[in-house]
Amino acid sequence: MKKDKSRKKAPKRQGSRAYRIIYALLSGIVGFLLNIKVINKENEPDEGGYIVCANHVSATDPIVLCYAFKKNQVHFMAKKELFKIPLLAQLIKILGAFPVDRSGSDVGAIKKAVSLVEEKKCMGIFPQGHRYAGEDPRKTKTKNGVALIATRTEADIIPCYIRRKKNKFRLFGRTYVIIGERIPFSSLNYNADESGEYLRITDIAFDKICTLGEEFEAQIAEKKAKKRKKKDVK
Repeated sequence: MKKDKSRKKAPKRQGSRAYRIIYALLSGIVGFLLNIKVINKENEPDEGGYIVCANHVSATDPIVLCYAFKKNQVHFMAKKELFKIPLLAQLIKILGAFPVDRSGSDVGAIKKAVSLVEEKKCMGIFPQGHRYAGEDPRKTKTKNGVALIATRTEADIIPCYIRRKKNKFRLFGRTYVIIGERIPFSSLNYNADESGEYLRITDIAFDKICTLGEEFEAQIAEKKAKKRKKKDVK
C-alpha cells in the first residue's frame, strides 16, 4: 500500500538539543503537576521569530508557556539574582533564560532579546513586568518591553492568556493557556517619528491578552449557567 505523500510532516520542534531532551522527559510531569490545558493550539506558528506575550500570575508562568508552545523553544529574561544559584542557573540557561538587571534599563538584555528574535527564535515577554497574583490584569501596570523588541525586529506578537482560578497558582489546580491569533507587526502601524508609540503598542498587545481572558471567563460562566439550568429542569 502506497503512502500518501500529500500529507504534511509535523514540523520539527525548534530549540537546543538539551532543551528538546528536557522537554521530552519532563513535559508530561509538568503538564500533570500544573494541570495545564492549552486552548487554540493551532494559533502557534510553525516557524519562529515572533514574540510570545502573556499576563503574569506565578513564577511558574515561563514553564507553562514553554509547555504550551510545542513547536518552538520560548526564551525569557530572568532576574540576574537567579543566575547566582548554581543548579538553578544551569537549568534556566538550558530552558533558554538569560539574565536581566531589573533595577534599571538593561541595554544588554534588550540587545540579547532582539538578537534572538532576529535569529528566528521566540522571545517570551510579560508586559506587567512583575507577578500580580489574585489581581485583575486590566488594573495592573505594564512596561514597554514588548513594544521595544517588536519595533526593533518588526516581529509579530502572539498574545496568550494564562488562566487560573481567582488568578492564583495552586499545585494541581487547573491552568489554561489560551493562545490568541497572531498580531502582525504591520497591523500596528508603527511610526518612529510619533511620541508615545511604545505605550500604544504595549496597550494593543495587553488589551488583546486581557480580552482573551475575559472571553474565556464568559464561556466558563455560560457553561455553568447551562448546567444549573439542566439541574433545575430535572
